[in-house]
Amino acid sequence: MKIVLATRTDIAGMTMLMVRSPLLHRYGVTSAIARRVLLEGIRERDLVLVALEDGDVAGLAWTVVTRALDRAAYLRLLLVAEGKQSRGLGAALLVEAERRARATGCRHLVLLVTTTNRRARAFYVRHGYRHVGNLPGFVRPGIGESLYVKTWAPKR
Repeated sequence: MKIVLATRTDIAGMTMLMVRSPLLHRYGVTSAIARRVLLEGIRERDLVLVALEDGDVAGLAWTVVTRALDRAAYLRLLLVAEGKQSRGLGAALLVEAERRARATGCRHLVLLVTTTNRRARAFYVRHGYRHVGNLPGFVRPGIGESLYVKTWAPKR
C-alpha cells in the first residue's frame, strides 16, 4: 500500500469508493456529485490523498487547508473501502493527512463525524482528537454531526 497525492487519474477510483460507501449513501452522494466535488477539490488544491493497493484506490483522505480558526485544517472525508477496514489503512491516511497539514503551518485539524457513527468516533479519540460539541442537522437535516479537534504544539 502506498499513500500519494490524488490526481485526475484517480477520480474514477475515488468516485467508486464514495458511491459504494453506505455512510455517504445517507448523504445522497451519487457518482455525478462525487466526481464533481472531487474534481473541484483537486482544482482548488485541497490536500486529497489516496491509498493505493495493487493500483486500486483503497482509501482516501481529503483535507482542506485554511488559515481560519487559528490555522485549522478541515478533514472533509476519510474513507476506506468496504472489506479493507480495520487493517490500519485509515490510521495511515489520517497520520499522513495530519503530517501534511502540519507541514503547511496548520495548528489544528478539525472534523465532523456522524453522531451515530460510534466506530469512527472511537477511532478519532484513539488518535488524539477531542470531542468539542454536536451540530444536529448541520450537514443534512435529520443527521447529527459531532465536531472533533486535534491541536499540535506550536513549532519552535
